[in-house]
Amino acid sequence: MRRQSRQVPLGLGIIAALTPANWKIIILDENIKPIRFREADLVGITAFTSTAQRAYEIASVYRGKGIPVVLGGIHVSMLPDEALQYGDAVVIGEAETSWPNVINDFEAGRLQKIYRGPHADLSQYPIPRHDLFHPSYLFASIQTSRGCPMDCDFCSVPAFNGHSYRLRPVEAILNEMETLPQKLIYFVDDNITGYSKASEKHAQELFEGMIRRRLKKEWFAQASLNISQNPELLKLAARSGCKMLLIGIEAEDENALRDANKHVNLALGIKTYKHAFRTIHQAGIAVLGAFIYGMDSDTPSALQNRTKFIERSSVDVVQASAMTPLPGTRLFNRLQQENRIIAHHTPHSWKYFHFSD
Repeated sequence: MRRQSRQVPLGLGIIAALTPANWKIIILDENIKPIRFREADLVGITAFTSTAQRAYEIASVYRGKGIPVVLGGIHVSMLPDEALQYGDAVVIGEAETSWPNVINDFEAGRLQKIYRGPHADLSQYPIPRHDLFHPSYLFASIQTSRGCPMDCDFCSVPAFNGHSYRLRPVEAILNEMETLPQKLIYFVDDNITGYSKASEKHAQELFEGMIRRRLKKEWFAQASLNISQNPELLKLAARSGCKMLLIGIEAEDENALRDANKHVNLALGIKTYKHAFRTIHQAGIAVLGAFIYGMDSDTPSALQNRTKFIERSSVDVVQASAMTPLPGTRLFNRLQQENRIIAHHTPHSWKYFHFSD
């Protein structure tokens, strides 16, 4: 991964914040450099699907030395039976609600095999231990919400964080931002403004708070195409420091959008793309357009047309991805049932489950 694209392991920072103060915590981060063995009493590992095999390799090193390993994160949550072959305990779901139990059980000598974390109340969201992240990261990461009411075919967010859009208190977000030395911020939410009037109001209050507190941060985030229907909110976002929005365009073809179950784009219509990009640009915000190649209805000519559309569009930055069936998605389940996943020698095959080929 390019240095400019690397994100801090925010989940580990949250777990660190929930760990008792008498524990010494070190985050070893292979985004920065390969892990070298360090003595420990307890090891927690998180990984995406594409790095799951590496996570299991690291776990085996520590378990081989008699050190218990707890595995968590989205891949492990989707495939806990697999993960249990490589760890002493598995945390399924959002870890905030179960991590205190993990620590208590470990200290009492009764670590369980499985911990299930229900969706967390974001009013109790702790400020992550940003001080533990490697200083070479170019931007800080902050979360303001979780969950997504949409059900895109390729997305595992609803399976992990649920369909309910949960909002973190605005003042808590602003307080966290004030603690960060970095000027550049990435809001890791799947949609910074959400899909409802309540979530839109939440975003408005956040932007207003950033201006009121004179935080003078520059930031980028993900949003849906529907943000272009609110020019005033876009202008407010720009005043608060927004420099770029990642918009999930996915495709310029209605058949491909139906393949992906991309309801928002279908409802607005592909003919609105040009106007949407112009509206975002008029607010002084750049567009990072995300596109997917490899929909079921894609033909060679359809792929060429997608490339031509990108070249002719006013999108400022392009993220072009290969359609990837990640565990937990409707796409994965369907292709598995249809016996269309040929890279099935897990965990070794997981290294192919990324978006860049």
